Amino acid sequence: MKIESLTPQTDGPQWQRHRRITASSFNERVNQRVWTESIFQSTGLIQNWSQKSSINSVAVDTRTVSLHVMSGAVFGKSYPFRGADEASSSAKEDSSSYGEALRIVLDRCIPLVVLGRKNLSNPWLPKSFRELYQATSIFQEHMTKAYEDEKRAMLRNDKLENNLMTSLVRASQANVDQKGSTTGSHQEGLTEEEVYGNVFVFNFAGHDATANSLAIGICLLATRPDIQDWIAEEINAVLAGVDSKESSYETAFPRLPRCLAVVFETVRLYTAVAIAKSTGSSPQPLKLGTHTVLIPKKTVIIPNYSALHTHPRYWGHDSLEFEPSRWITLGPHTSTTNDSQASSSHPVEHFKEPSSRNSPFVGWSGGARSCPGRKLAQVESVGVLVGLFRDYKVKPVPLAGEDDGMAKARLLEQIRMDTGMRLLLQMLHPERAVLEWRRR
Repeated sequence: MKIESLTPQTDGPQWQRHRRITASSFNERVNQRVWTESIFQSTGLIQNWSQKSSINSVAVDTRTVSLHVMSGAVFGKSYPFRGADEASSSAKEDSSSYGEALRIVLDRCIPLVVLGRKNLSNPWLPKSFRELYQATSIFQEHMTKAYEDEKRAMLRNDKLENNLMTSLVRASQANVDQKGSTTGSHQEGLTEEEVYGNVFVFNFAGHDATANSLAIGICLLATRPDIQDWIAEEINAVLAGVDSKESSYETAFPRLPRCLAVVFETVRLYTAVAIAKSTGSSPQPLKLGTHTVLIPKKTVIIPNYSALHTHPRYWGHDSLEFEPSRWITLGPHTSTTNDSQASSSHPVEHFKEPSSRNSPFVGWSGGARSCPGRKLAQVESVGVLVGLFRDYKVKPVPLAGEDDGMAKARLLEQIRMDTGMRLLLQMLHPERAVLEWRRR
C-alpha cells in the first residue's frame, strides 16, 4: 500500500475526475445498507449497555459501531457488536482478521502517514508500529481481493451489491466506458491505486468523525431527558408496530426530522472536522459587506467554525445551547409526514434544511468540495439514535452528594470544557462520562 494512495492530492481536472466518480458512489443503495447496519449495530449496543448498572465506554463503543457500519458500507462485511470489555478480551484471537486490521489502521493512522508503510516493519521501532505494518498488509490484501472480485463480478454482469467498493469500481468503469481509454494524460476512470486511496479516505473520514459526534451527541442527550422523550415519541410514531431491524431506510429516514435535528445540532456545536480551504491556482475575491478583498492564490484558509456556528446573528440568543428544535419548522403535510401527524389538521413538522448558498452551517464543509459522505453520516447517526432511544433512556450517574440535576450540569460542563482536538474534535476524557441506561 503506497502512502501516496492513502492521501490523494488532486486539483483542477484531476479533482473533477475524482469527485465525479466518487460522488456517484454515495447513492441510495449504499444508504440503505448504512441504515440497516446502523440499526443492527445500535441494537447490539443498547443490549450491551442496558445489561450493566453503568457504562463509561461511550466513546470506545461508538467507535466500534461506526467501524462496523463502515465495514458494511464499504465492503459489505457485517460484524456483530462487541462491547469494549468483550473486544479487549478477544483482540488477540482476531488480530489477523479484516475488522481488527481496519481498526488498527484507523486508530494509528498518523504513524502510517508520517513514516510510510515500509518503514513500520523496522525491528527497532515499537511493537505497535510493527503491528500496524501487519494490519496494513491485511487491509491491502482485503482491498485487493475485493477489487478483483468486483471486476470479475462486472464481467459476469452480477447484481450490484450495496456497498461503496462495488459502487466505486463500477462507477469508475462506467466512466471509462463513456469516455474511452484510460491511457495517457486523458484518463477518465480511477486507477487501482486511486480506488484504494479513496476507500481508505472513506473509511477514515466516515469512521472517526461520525464516532466522535455520536459520543458527544449521546452525552448531550443524557443531560436533556426532554429531548430524549421528544425523539422517542417520533421514533415510535414512525416505526409503530415495526421491529427496528425490519425498518426501511426509504420510508423511515425521511420521516424522522427530530432525530436528524439532533444530529445537525450536535455537529453545529461540536464540528468534528475543521476543513481547510484553498484559493487554488488563482486569486479569489471575498466580499465583506460593501468591500471586496482579493485573497492571493495558493492561500490556505481555515474558517472559524465555532464562531460561525454559534453567532447569535444566525442562531439567536440561545446560540450556545443544545436545542435541536431550532432545526424544525412547521409546514403542510407531505408524503413523509408521520402517521400521528397526518391524522391532524394542524401544520406538521419538517426538517429545516440549511440553504446551500451563504449558509451559516458548514458542518460537512460547503461549496463544490463539501463532504460527499455527509448523507451517509446523517443516515448512520439517525439509525443509531433509533436503535438506542426507541425503548431506552439515559442519564449521568450522580457522584456522592449529587442529585440528578447536579449530575447533568457536571456532565454538560465536562462536554464544554473537556472537548478538544486530537486530529479531530472529540471528548478528551470520555471515560469520565459515566452513564446509566434504563428501559422506558
